[in-house]
Amino acid sequence: MRLGEKKAALLQKWLMTFVLLVFALVMLFPIGITFTNSLMTEREIGINYDLLGKMLSADSGRQHEFVNLKLIPDWISLEQFDKVLIQSPKFLFLFWNSVLMVVPIVFGQTAVAALAAYAFAMLRFPGRDSLFLIYIMAMLMPFQVTLVPNYIMADKLGILNNVAAIILPGVFATYGVFLLRQFMLHIPAPLLEAARLDGAGAGTIFLTIVLPLVKPGLAALTVLLFVDYWNMVEQPLIFLEDPLWHPLSVYLASIQEGARGVGFAASLLYMSPVVLLFLYAESYFIRGIQSSGIKG
Repeated sequence: MRLGEKKAALLQKWLMTFVLLVFALVMLFPIGITFTNSLMTEREIGINYDLLGKMLSADSGRQHEFVNLKLIPDWISLEQFDKVLIQSPKFLFLFWNSVLMVVPIVFGQTAVAALAAYAFAMLRFPGRDSLFLIYIMAMLMPFQVTLVPNYIMADKLGILNNVAAIILPGVFATYGVFLLRQFMLHIPAPLLEAARLDGAGAGTIFLTIVLPLVKPGLAALTVLLFVDYWNMVEQPLIFLEDPLWHPLSVYLASIQEGARGVGFAASLLYMSPVVLLFLYAESYFIRGIQSSGIKG
């Protein structure tokens, strides 16, 4: 490689690194604001945001004034976390509601999706491709389209105002089937044929060969499902009439403007399970996303 080509490649690498760094900072900025503001007192937060509000609502004759919105607290205070975790039991109660809904959905859908994906990818039966096409069509529909049918079905089953009305549709959602099927299509056919020649049945092949090979896909699906259902708002508001059953995501949306500090602390605690899950499954998740190419 000539010197000019080396310089061009190095410049391109630096430029790409700079662009990615800028995007990373833009994405992390709201999280940083949430973290630093959660460590401020309510008075300090009120002063900052009241000044910011006055600046934004100023008339044309005063728009030359600027407000320095503080990113670093004058002193670290755990006042907001005390209000969220100690003074009010509502946060922990609704946190448990979220866990009670999300964990069964994640494990249930992962198990159902793995079995269905194995059938679509490895087994031969009449109407397989047509049935999978129906899965694809259902996956492409916005979930709002299925809310009314799910509501009617939950009403007929007598499970309205019960977490089962949210868990059951979540367990049998279609996205996981599509994702895991794409992973299973990449498994070498000779490996499966050798297992069949050794006398392994469909169940043995699924448990001892297929599942270990699609572990990155399972990790990716677990993280994606957890993030999706941890942030759900519409389903609880429609299926759960009693606010005591609402998850934490609904509670965050209802925090009043006068409790900004509580909102920052609650938001930081709210995102912690997602961050911890991602860090725990990071290597598998990245491998899963990288290897989830679409194969016919």
